Amino acid sequence: MNEAGLYVAADSGLLLARSFGLRPDYIVGDMDSLPNLAMLDDYDPGSVMRYPREKDYSDTELGLELAREKGCDRVFLIGGGGGRMDHFLALYSLFHRKNPPSAWLTDRDEMIYIDSRYALEGCKGKEISLFPLGSQRVRMRSTGLKWPLGGLEWRIGDVGISNIVADNYAEIQIVTGALLLMRPWGKNGGI
Repeated sequence: MNEAGLYVAADSGLLLARSFGLRPDYIVGDMDSLPNLAMLDDYDPGSVMRYPREKDYSDTELGLELAREKGCDRVFLIGGGGGRMDHFLALYSLFHRKNPPSAWLTDRDEMIYIDSRYALEGCKGKEISLFPLGSQRVRMRSTGLKWPLGGLEWRIGDVGISNIVADNYAEIQIVTGALLLMRPWGKNGGI
């Protein structure tokens, strides 16, 4: 994680960052999920961007916008997968928009945005699931998967659950549209 150019913590993302020993460059949000607002005193006031609780954007959206404004072309979301389902779906919806995050890591799963080519190496026998994104039809090709993706055309509502990586090298190529690849990782998934 030390290779990132910019760390933005959205509200309680500050707690996660601190648990990793990271000091965010910016903290954004309404701060309604922090157990103690005094923890913000450890940061330069210019790096804390506090918003009212009643707003039109989620704290994560504000953090994503800030990262883009600061020139980040690849943004990775970390956390946010174990709480309220409405928050989970709000984060998922970010991948349907223009300029989506590159990936999202929760404590159980990794989700990767794919709009061109994506390779899976050393994952033989592991499960992946695929979800079409956006309004465009998704057409794709694949190698190294138990159930090939070639010839399929997906729209929102279609899914590819629990495909198996059949070889040590697999590849997904997007012909049109974009996909969200989900795979378990870490203590519960093991990729």
